[in-house]
Amino acid sequence: MGRALGRNLFQKVWDDHVVRRLDNGQYQVFIGLHLIHEVTSPQAFGMLRDKGLGVAYPSRTFATVDHIIPTDNQSRPLEDPMAEKMIQVLGQSTAEHGIEFFEPESGSQGIVHVVGPEKGLTQPGMTICCGDSHTATHGAFGCIAMGIGTSQVRDVLASQTLAMDPLKVRRINVEGDLTVGVTAKDVILHIIRLLGVNGGVGYAYEYGGSAIHSMTMEERMTVCNMSIEGGARCGYINPDETTFSFLRGLERVPSGNSFDEACERWRSYASDADAKFDDELVIYAGDIQPTVTWGVTPAQAIFIEEKIPSPEKAEGLDKNLISDALSYMKLKPDEPIKGTKIDVAFIGSCTNGRISDFREVAALLPGKKVAGSVRAIAVPGSEQVDKIAKEEGLDKVFEEAGFEWRKPGCSMCLAMNPDKLVGEEVCASSSNRNFMGRQGSPTGRTILMSPIMVAASAISGSVSDAREIFGLSEEVV
Repeated sequence: MGRALGRNLFQKVWDDHVVRRLDNGQYQVFIGLHLIHEVTSPQAFGMLRDKGLGVAYPSRTFATVDHIIPTDNQSRPLEDPMAEKMIQVLGQSTAEHGIEFFEPESGSQGIVHVVGPEKGLTQPGMTICCGDSHTATHGAFGCIAMGIGTSQVRDVLASQTLAMDPLKVRRINVEGDLTVGVTAKDVILHIIRLLGVNGGVGYAYEYGGSAIHSMTMEERMTVCNMSIEGGARCGYINPDETTFSFLRGLERVPSGNSFDEACERWRSYASDADAKFDDELVIYAGDIQPTVTWGVTPAQAIFIEEKIPSPEKAEGLDKNLISDALSYMKLKPDEPIKGTKIDVAFIGSCTNGRISDFREVAALLPGKKVAGSVRAIAVPGSEQVDKIAKEEGLDKVFEEAGFEWRKPGCSMCLAMNPDKLVGEEVCASSSNRNFMGRQGSPTGRTILMSPIMVAASAISGSVSDAREIFGLSEEVV
């Protein structure tokens, strides 16, 4: 009998975690790690109380506060009574059920998708859920990591399982070398631009190729983070030596011989050389340029040197989508996106609020000043990122350039806190969504880009090419 066909990582992790098939045709899947925050979990805990249920495996659930916490003054009680109430309820619920809570000023608080990896909670081969869209971030470690709704948060708390259908898997290979000034953020924006916001519906994305495998773990997290913006249920990268090196020595990771044994197990989850995929796509890294959005979805993106698309050159629904987006953004077709004036610059979020993001920008800032017309803020993704940044003096570099260095939180990514756009302000943002009203003003406008592009735009006062502003050469990196 011949050897069975190889399996991809999704199939391996799925097979290890399926409990049974349900009567409705879905599968009951065991969830290895459950992350919660203050927005989607209070209602879920209320549902448990209404049904007289407890938490099945409290040691597998970890809580933090990130969405609603202010980034200027975090003194308790918070100025916003609703925000204060949400933190109180989370604290009470986690204490009642014996769940570890990374509270503000504990040294561990931060954005849920920053805290999980930096503590070593996120490990290869896991199934991970969180009541947050960007849970796919954790797939960078070789996990099936998915965002879930509040009723599903309840289900995972009560049973440590989730009912779901298996996914198809699309392999996306990014081959070759990225040129200088092109970052992981540009790569994922380009992928979403190519495949569209619905291209990944029903799929898990497996990212591979030489460009992906040469990325650091934090760059991989940026790529996986935005899988949901392309419609994929999750996105992942096969675990390798880069993964193991990142995990070594982290707080919640095995040590000594146990770590070596864990590495062998983790390595086994990587897709087999002869693994089968439902679809495959090859992208050449050298073709990717610094990318920014012009519209109201992450797929409405162009290279910095390209012109804004015209609805007259599109057909059907695309024609209307382009026209509506340009009307909201107050942009003109066939005009350069470069030079579009901005009012606000934001560096942070679960996409680009890690220490490497701030190091990369800080290396370019000395001698530069934020334009007087721009309000610029830098928001670390966690208290640990903030601590490291201050130890290295990065906060001072940002402040001397004219940025305001804030406390950890989600901040202007979605503005469920005081960090909001005002009126029709335009924001150059390193976050993940440019939806209408996303940053707190119903008429505010968001242009997504990488952190170094945000910094370049803050300095010039308009959407700019970091390669020009910072004098970066065109050598291959």
